[in-house]
Order: sequence, then structure tokens, then C-alpha cells
Amino acid sequence: MKPLSPLRQTIARRLGESWTAVPRVTQFDEADVTGLLALRKKYLAAYEQRGTKLTLTVFMVKAVASVLQKHPLFNSSLDAAGENLVLKSYYHLGIAVDTEAGLIVPVIRDVDKKSLVELSRELEEAARKARERKVTGDDLKGATFTISNQGGIGGGHFPPIVNVPEVAILGIGRGAVKPVWKADKFEPRTLVPLALSYDHRVIDGALGA
Repeated sequence: MKPLSPLRQTIARRLGESWTAVPRVTQFDEADVTGLLALRKKYLAAYEQRGTKLTLTVFMVKAVASVLQKHPLFNSSLDAAGENLVLKSYYHLGIAVDTEAGLIVPVIRDVDKKSLVELSRELEEAARKARERKVTGDDLKGATFTISNQGGIGGGHFPPIVNVPEVAILGIGRGAVKPVWKADKFEPRTLVPLALSYDHRVIDGALGA
């Protein structure tokens, strides 16, 4: 018998609460990131000269912030009674980080107001602090939406669990080159699996799609 660590107990409790409380739906799709990868390659050296790394996750974070501005229901939460919807005018994204101790979700604040360089640096710092167990309680509070990117460790589509009191979460899998019909021929394109889980009390399938 091996007792759960305090962190693992907290993870188990929060995921259990979400699983029983949220009537969730997960919708799957793929994003063509061929152009983004070319853009990343073009500016990779310039970002390294500025002391940071330009990753696909940074593009995803910035894109999600833009989508949340256009679809504010995904950036909301239900009150404790489940009767009122709290719409938020700020965009704080939780970024799931896999550590030896378990899953930790530091929060990157005001994503919509920051440049790609700023976000690159903050993402690196947040991941480092999480893996070194140097995050504080404030580092983990206040997210309005969460991204779980498993692309770096493999796997395709997976149904992420909504991080209550948020109403939605995006799961990102590992990209793969596939033949895509464009114009009058097949072209090799890099497609990334996307899985959007959301609280069906707030969001319907049409909006999820």
C-alpha cells in the first residue's frame, strides 16, 4: 500500500468533484498548423537571441485568448448555486504541466495583453516553477480557461476534464503529417488533434463546434 501525496489527494478530490458535478461534452477536431510551424521555424533563432523559445504552445495560447474574446461563454463560470453565469472580462489561462509529483496548472494572466515574446518567457518560467515545486497558491488561482497540451509526450485525442469553476478546457495532442485534399491534389499537412470539453449546462454543441 502506498499513500497518496498531499498534491495527489488534492488532484483526486478536484477531479472527482468535476466528474460528478459537471455534465460535460467533448468534441474532437484537428487544426492544420503547417503555416504556424513554418512561422515558428522562421523566427526561432530570433526568439532564442532574446532568451526564450518560440513553441507551438505559445501560438495556441494566443489563439485561444482571441477565441475566448469572440465567444465569452467559454470564459465564464457558474455561481455556487448554479443559477447565474459570471462572464469575465479578463483572460487568465491555466496551463497544465506534467511533473513528477502530478499535474500542476499554473496560471498565465492577461494573455490577451501580452506579446508572443512575453508569453514565451512566462510559459517557460511557469513550467520551470511547477516542475521544481516552487509555485505558490497565487500562481495556481484565477484561471478562466485551461489548456492541456500532451503533444510533447505523445498521444492523439483525449477528453480532458473541466477544471471547475471554469466551464471549458482544451486538450491538444501530438501533431502528425497527413495527406489533405487542397484544390485538386493531396498535400502533406501537419494536423494537431484538438479536444474541447465543456459544461453542457452553459455551452451547447453548436457553440462547441
